[in-house]
Amino acid sequence: MASPKMFMIIAIVAVSIPSILATEHLVGDATGWKPGFDYGAWANGKEFHVGDTLVFKYRAGAHNVLRVNGTGFQECKAADDTVPLSSGNDVISLSTPGKKWYICSFAKHCESGNQKLAITVLAQLGSPSTSPSPSPTGTSPSGATGSTVSRYYGLIVAIVGMVMF
Repeated sequence: MASPKMFMIIAIVAVSIPSILATEHLVGDATGWKPGFDYGAWANGKEFHVGDTLVFKYRAGAHNVLRVNGTGFQECKAADDTVPLSSGNDVISLSTPGKKWYICSFAKHCESGNQKLAITVLAQLGSPSTSPSPSPTGTSPSGATGSTVSRYYGLIVAIVGMVMF
């Protein structure tokens, strides 16, 4: 018969899975956040889930990050009350599913430098409404592939195996 300790460990692992599966996406990978980079191509093939984070790295004072709506993305214009992020190491938690749009409002970085990012955030991995997708074969320089499920299956299996034997 299984011990209460084993059930406790399995429960802790089951509750921890969503946070373990979260991915930190370094926007632009080694290039970071700057004009002249194709952020659409960077995001293509990546999966973004609720619980993941976006990290925008850039030289503070030279760029910023503003969350906009679809129209603001197309027009490279933020609402007047939008507060820009400007630390040079901005971390945005993806807390809800749906389309998300980000731009740089410095000079003409968005308009002529294509310094803008559009992504679709999916439901949290491990939630009943999602099923894991195959992990991409390549990895980005930051190590974030967009789907971390396969990275942790071995860890989870090992932990459960140690507890049961």
